[in-house]
Amino acid sequence: MIQVIVNGAKGRMGQETVKAVRAAEGLELVGALDLGDDLARELAGRRGTVVVDFTHPSSVYPNAMTILEAGCHGVIGTTGFTEEQIDNLRERCADSRQGFFVAPNFAIGAVLMMRFAAEAAKHMERAEIIELHHPGKADAPSGTAHKTAQMMAEARVDAGLPEFEGPEAATNLIPGTRGGSLRGIRLHAVRMPGMLANQEVILGAAGQTLTIRHDSIDRSCFMPGVILACKKVKDLKGLVVGLDRLIWGD
Repeated sequence: MIQVIVNGAKGRMGQETVKAVRAAEGLELVGALDLGDDLARELAGRRGTVVVDFTHPSSVYPNAMTILEAGCHGVIGTTGFTEEQIDNLRERCADSRQGFFVAPNFAIGAVLMMRFAAEAAKHMERAEIIELHHPGKADAPSGTAHKTAQMMAEARVDAGLPEFEGPEAATNLIPGTRGGSLRGIRLHAVRMPGMLANQEVILGAAGQTLTIRHDSIDRSCFMPGVILACKKVKDLKGLVVGLDRLIWGD
C-alpha cells in the first residue's frame, strides 16, 4: 500500500485529490495538510511517503525542497517553478536518487493536446497560444502554456527547423497587446469567471490555420493523472517533468 499525504488539502484541487486517493486501489491517505500546518514537522519520520502538492506558486519550491529533505517522493501539481528552480530540483533529486514528479497539467486530454501541438509545429509557419483560466489562478502564463510552447519549439529544433517568429505589431497602441513571447511563440493569458482551465493552440501557414483546443470542464479530469503519478513516482530515477513522460516514457 502506497501512503499518500495531500498538501493543500482544503483547496479545490486538494479536495478532489483527497477524494481520489481515498477511492484509489493501492493508495492510503495518511495526511491532509493545508496553510498553517508545518510541512517539515508533519513529514518527519515519513520517509518514502508520497506527498501531493497543490498549494501556491509562491510556496511550491520551498515545499518541494522540504519534501526532498524529508526523504519523501513529491507529486507536484502546483505551477510557478522557474527554470532555475527546476534545474536545482533536478540536481537535488539526482544526488539523492529520489523519485520526484512535476506536472504542469494532469489531464490526459491536455497532455494529448500538447503532444499534437508539438507534432503540428513541425509543419506550420507560426503559432500562438491562448490559455484561459478561472480568476483565482495566480500565475500567468499557465504552466501548461509554458510547457506547450517549449515542446513546440523543441520539436522544431529536433526537426532541424528554425524557431517560430512571432511578430510584434508595427503600431502597438497598448503595451502588451501582442502578449508574451517564448521562443517566438506568442502567449496570451485570459482570466475569466465561468472558466476552469482551457487552452487553444493556433498554428498558421499559407492559406490555412489549424486550431488544437483542450477544455477542462471539471477538476475530476485531473485525478487519473494524479493517481497514476502517485503509483509511479517511487520507481522514477530522479526528477521527471510532464505527464507525457509517464504515459509514453519519452
